[in-house]
Amino acid sequence: MGAQAFGLSFIIFVFIIGWFLFNTLKILKQYERGVIFTLGKVSQESGVKGPGIIVLLPGIQKMVRVGLRTVTMDVPSQDIVTKDNVTVKVNAVIYFRVIDPRKAILEVEDYFYATSQIAQTTLRSILGQNALDDLLSNREAINAELQKVIDDQTEPWGVKVTAVEVKNVDLPAEMQRAMAIQAQAERERRAKIIHAEGELQASTKLGEAAAIISKDPTALQLRYLQTLTEIGTEKNTTIVFPLPIDLLKAFGNISEKK
Repeated sequence: MGAQAFGLSFIIFVFIIGWFLFNTLKILKQYERGVIFTLGKVSQESGVKGPGIIVLLPGIQKMVRVGLRTVTMDVPSQDIVTKDNVTVKVNAVIYFRVIDPRKAILEVEDYFYATSQIAQTTLRSILGQNALDDLLSNREAINAELQKVIDDQTEPWGVKVTAVEVKNVDLPAEMQRAMAIQAQAERERRAKIIHAEGELQASTKLGEAAAIISKDPTALQLRYLQTLTEIGTEKNTTIVFPLPIDLLKAFGNISEKK
């Protein structure tokens, strides 16, 4: 009986020692900090500890772990009505990290959930103030505005928002068809304008060339011979009967006299 009582006492002693060490010694990783509550209060000076080994007083002190690494959070898809009354679905991703563990634990119940809700409401508010064309083309400006607004709201919680990116904008099928028709019409308009500008430039250059040739009859003769050379290329079945330029000029003078 004595041996059994000694064995039971030893087991109880080991259990007490293990419980004491488990509740006394805490190990925090390099990216973790511990917010220490002493009798329910957090000291301003020694309220945050880590990383490394932390010694706690069992029953008196309690520690809450806080990670300092950047968190990547996916903002669920939101139904948004743009400024020009177009309904779209938009989702985004937000990057944030805790810079003040004490505020992250004391100022808000769950900083992760709170940041998620702020991101969703801000996404609907900011994007609803922009037209669809701005939403599709001015992504960088919208992302910067989202990051600033969300960061201002999470700053009292000790949370720093480093970036917000709008990932995807889902358009209704009718809007996609309308935008495709609009883009096609825009391309056709540009093609017609480019063709007209080409015709204008060509006519201008032809007018300048005609003015130069009219001042020097020899230039017209050379141009005539060059045209004959171009016509008489290899394996060409075209028959050309050259006529003197002076003969054509004589017929022109006769017609003018009549």
